[in-house]
Formats: sequence, structure tokens, C-alpha cells
Amino acid sequence: MVTNDAPGLLQTMEWGLVPHRSADGKNSGKLINARAEGIAEKPSFREPVQRRRCLVPADSFYEWRTEPGGRKAPYRIFSKNGDLLLLAGIWDEWQHGNERKCTFSIITTAANRDVATLHNRMPVILATAEMQQAWLAPLPLNEVAPLLHPAPDGMLALYRVSEKLNRPGFDEPSLHTEAPEQPALF
Repeated sequence: MVTNDAPGLLQTMEWGLVPHRSADGKNSGKLINARAEGIAEKPSFREPVQRRRCLVPADSFYEWRTEPGGRKAPYRIFSKNGDLLLLAGIWDEWQHGNERKCTFSIITTAANRDVATLHNRMPVILATAEMQQAWLAPLPLNEVAPLLHPAPDGMLALYRVSEKLNRPGFDEPSLHTEAPEQPALF
């Protein structure tokens, strides 16, 4: 993670925002994503989007296509040119006594044409150095909110991956291996 308060450092944080005002500091997993639309109105996101913005480096992300019969088929989505993706995020710090926890959420927006065949949402990708610098700058939200839009069409590529991705806890390099498309009867 690259945060606005230490833009020259790569930091480790836990995915799933825990607001600083949380009573117990537990990560319920429900705040992994923050919708760009209305982000300033959500109590958990209001302060972080104003003061605690970050870049989330990723080589790719996954989305699932719902197949006939309700089966979920996972796809890996990545930059066509092989560049690292820098996703817009917000972070917060929860502290109680000596316990400290830094957490983040990824900001999402409507899907571009590349992703829309799979899902109606996607992470906000800050594709240029100027966009990344502006996101981390101490600018008011109304000046950086225009950055929270879909990536340009044609920027991303995707392919199907193994349904092992659907198993919680399965984490192997093979999840980046392209899997054959399953033929559809209807």
C-alpha cells in the first residue's frame, strides 16, 4: 500500500476497512470495497476519503461471470501492457491501548467495456502518474472525485482461471494460469 501520509513507502495493511471509531477493531469483511458514488456520505468512508487515501498495487484482479445454472466462473483481469495496476483506495487506523491496526478498502466504480461482460463494477484504476499523485495529494474530495471513473476501454485483458479460486483459502500461483473456457450448451 502507498498512503498519502508516507507516499515514498510501501506499507502492509489488512484488506477490509476497520473505522478508527470501531468499538472492538474487528474486521467483519464487509468493508472491502467502497462505491465511488456516494462515498462521502457513508459514515465509515467519509473521513478516510477526505484525509486517508492510498494506492493499492495489484498485478491483476478477479471477477466472476455467472454461468447458466448459477455457476460462478472466475476470470483474471490485468493490464494489457503488463504494467502494475494502481487501484484507488482509502485507509484508516484503529487503535486501542497498544493495539494498532491499519486497514483499507478498494474504491469501485461502474465497469468499463472490458469488464462489463463479467460484472457491473470494477476497481478504480489510477492509470497515470498524474492521477496517482493527485489521489495522494492533500486536495479536497471535490478536486479528486473526477478521478473515480472506469479505466479506459481497451486497457485491460482477461482470461478464465480455475474454479479452485472459488475455494476459500486456496492460494497458489496456479490461480494465474489460464483455464479453458467451458462450452455453453445454451
